[in-house]
Amino acid sequence: MSSEIAIHADRLAKAYPIFASPRDRLRQLLRKGRGNGNREHLALRDVSFRVARGETVGVVGQNGSGKSTLLQVIAGTLAPTAGACEVRGRVAALLELGAGFNLEFTGRENVHLSGAILGLSRDEVRARYRDILAFSEIGGLAEQPVKTYSTGMYLRLAFAVAVSVEPDVLLIDEVLAVGDVRFQLKCIERMRELQRNGTTIVFVSHATETVRRLCRRCLWLDEGRLLADGDATAVTDRYLAHILSLGADGAAPPAPAPFAGQATLARIHAVDVANERLRLHDTLRVTVEYEIVEDDLPSFLLGVAIYAANRTYLFGPNTALDGVAVPATRGRHRVDYVVPRLPLLGGTYTLDVGLFADRGLVCLDYRTDAACFAVEAPYLAEGLVMIEHAWEETR
Repeated sequence: MSSEIAIHADRLAKAYPIFASPRDRLRQLLRKGRGNGNREHLALRDVSFRVARGETVGVVGQNGSGKSTLLQVIAGTLAPTAGACEVRGRVAALLELGAGFNLEFTGRENVHLSGAILGLSRDEVRARYRDILAFSEIGGLAEQPVKTYSTGMYLRLAFAVAVSVEPDVLLIDEVLAVGDVRFQLKCIERMRELQRNGTTIVFVSHATETVRRLCRRCLWLDEGRLLADGDATAVTDRYLAHILSLGADGAAPPAPAPFAGQATLARIHAVDVANERLRLHDTLRVTVEYEIVEDDLPSFLLGVAIYAANRTYLFGPNTALDGVAVPATRGRHRVDYVVPRLPLLGGTYTLDVGLFADRGLVCLDYRTDAACFAVEAPYLAEGLVMIEHAWEETR
């Protein structure tokens, strides 16, 4: 494998036997794998790709598409049924919270255990121990068994150990969806540091917006097959269109949510529409009043999304994508979102409003159906928007 390639998957396949009953499973174990007469489930089917050193690649797909299986094969915790996967360098994997932890061991003991599994010597673990505790923020609970830890504490310690080894390849499976806002920001900043230092990252997530913001490239798995491999925005657009074509619940992407129970760093106070009854091509003006509770929010942004009455997602810009800086200092602020010539046809529409940090990767506050407005328009066309058009005779 070329030194410039970190991961090379070549025609990977992974099959799991499907047993009709526990008795059949026992018979198979007694036969030591010789002929089972049962059906097989192919979690991966002929999957091939390469990931360059220092590249960050997202992986999307519905539940059961093979995403987690793929990461386990790359990590070496699962052997492929067919094909091969070569990985160059030290691998750290966050495949599930606390994977590899012994529930009866203390946090300190698990740090040493996980460090050894990841290839660190005792001296190396000792040298990193204080930094791991500081990052994980578990404090005096380091001497308590991890079975007494909350989910958030599990995550913090597992992530702190994984990134402390300065891996050549980091595998992440959805774990950034758990944890409070401050810790999410710390995790993302650490991931960006690893990116700058040349770490290869493979990131599995259902949140397509997160994939677009964190990755330039994306793999789309469906029923174990690699359907697309390319630009993250283009691939996730195709994936979302596929989901909609299947009639998945709700045409709109799920609304992001800030961590419950955590004092927020910013909050929305009010969302007001200047005129709740508009006509086609009138000006839509929405005033968002929000409060910044703490300074130094990285890459703060404000987003407003327009939905049809059935929650069809019509349009969702944000200040970062538009290159607009909005106030991000401590205190209350008011910002107007303006659409000079609203192109919507008659109907009722709603607005979602969100506050985000770190280029949209961390949600600080989000209001679904924060405001609504109606458009009155003559019967000019079918659909939701008025598009400039003409009819011309062909000669």
